[in-house]
Amino acid sequence: MHAVVVYESMYGNTRRIAEAIGSGLSSRFDVAVVPVAEAAPEVLADADLVVAGGPTHAHGMSRAATRKSAVEAAGKPESGLQAEPGAAATGLREWLGSLGRYQAKAAAFDTRMQGNALLTGRSSTRVARLLRAHGFDMAAPPESFLVTRHNHLVLHESERAREWAGQLAESLTPSREPRVSG
Repeated sequence: MHAVVVYESMYGNTRRIAEAIGSGLSSRFDVAVVPVAEAAPEVLADADLVVAGGPTHAHGMSRAATRKSAVEAAGKPESGLQAEPGAAATGLREWLGSLGRYQAKAAAFDTRMQGNALLTGRSSTRVARLLRAHGFDMAAPPESFLVTRHNHLVLHESERAREWAGQLAESLTPSREPRVSG
């Protein structure tokens, strides 16, 4: 079975979570982890599972203006941030808007500031709605992975992402262990 993890990342946190998700899925799937700018329709053509996620900006999915602001913030010497290659380019919102219909399982994730989701926002719920609108069958509730106010992943979030993906993979695929009959 084939899984594709599509991600948008500004400063590397969401990329690291996407890579951890790919690692967790690899126990049961052949996995491709792809930045959104490289997620052409043919990348999804034979996918049994698509996991899509991005950062939470201004309480929701990024927009061209919020991506531009994020890149500008990284350009300030005192920020300590480094923008990912292509951070200001096409985001998850635009990519999802360009998709056709798919018959595959899907899951959504985001990275967001640590704190109550009512205060921080949560883009994964919108990602999940857009995936459903394109025919995907959601295999799990949307999931958030947390960053600190200094824009670093909270301790153990990569491990939690790997475990979340492993559980997702297990729930979608039959066990590879041979059955012993007696």
